[in-house]
Amino acid sequence: MMETLDLLGSAAFWVAMLRIATPLILGTLGVLLCERAGVLNLGIEGIMVAGAFSGWLAVYLGAPLPVGVLVAAVVGGLFGLLHAVLTVMLGLSQHVSGLGVTMLASSLSYFAYRVSFPKVETPPTITPFAEMHWLDGIPIIGPVLGGQTPMTLFALLAVPAIAWLLYRTPVGLALRMVGENPAAAEGQGLSVTRLRIGAIVAGSALMGVAGSFLTLSAFNAFFFNMINGRGWICVALVVFASWRPGKALAGALLFAFFDALQLRLQQSSGASLPYQVYLMIPYILSILALVVMARRAAYPQALMKPYRKGER
Repeated sequence: MMETLDLLGSAAFWVAMLRIATPLILGTLGVLLCERAGVLNLGIEGIMVAGAFSGWLAVYLGAPLPVGVLVAAVVGGLFGLLHAVLTVMLGLSQHVSGLGVTMLASSLSYFAYRVSFPKVETPPTITPFAEMHWLDGIPIIGPVLGGQTPMTLFALLAVPAIAWLLYRTPVGLALRMVGENPAAAEGQGLSVTRLRIGAIVAGSALMGVAGSFLTLSAFNAFFFNMINGRGWICVALVVFASWRPGKALAGALLFAFFDALQLRLQQSSGASLPYQVYLMIPYILSILALVVMARRAAYPQALMKPYRKGER
């Protein structure tokens, strides 16, 4: 117990927690945008892989770090456009299309890596984003924010930005309308197809940026399986958040808290328990939280329902 209390009082623990939460925040916001428009995007896992690889490769080839993030966003948006064509324009199964995008994006990324570095056994490295230690002087939160990179700051600022977009702008109102009642949106002269495609592309771009955080900020190299299920966690966090950006932030921080805690517990307790027990902790606690919150979640009524113009 005392060891746990010491951990919670350590700035390093909260720095690690926020770092773990960053790709989850960005990915969850991306899924939230797609689902608010009525489209499930299970392509997130592969899109994050593609974003991680493309952003890292761009920087490795000489591009500045911000350009690497932009490249990851563009690549994510392109895979999102593919998903949008299949699900919105052609009306195909959103589940099947999303899983297909995940397999396609992941396989293309791994193939491109092997082609680009055929004889390399150790992953090449880059110089990642530097930590923002100029924020250390801020009371209380300064040491935590100072241990982060600009991508974490971007993720935190994206939460109120997305909330403002959804609840304070005509575009956000239209987006929510096509996710709840696309026929009513069409009756108001809105293009359901364009709005859904735009939401999917924008959400997928955020997913690509989420993946690029791992290679441009958290680490300095790309390696296989580095996404490690984070995309599926983001899909679950959207349900936990009841499709609201503020709750999405809380859910990502909660999961990251459990994950950072289990990492520290492994290090402090030695071999008293199998490491798999600690690995299960964040998932078990997150599932319990998801079960509790999902019972009260009000999901978009048109979610996963294809829509064709003129249908009622």
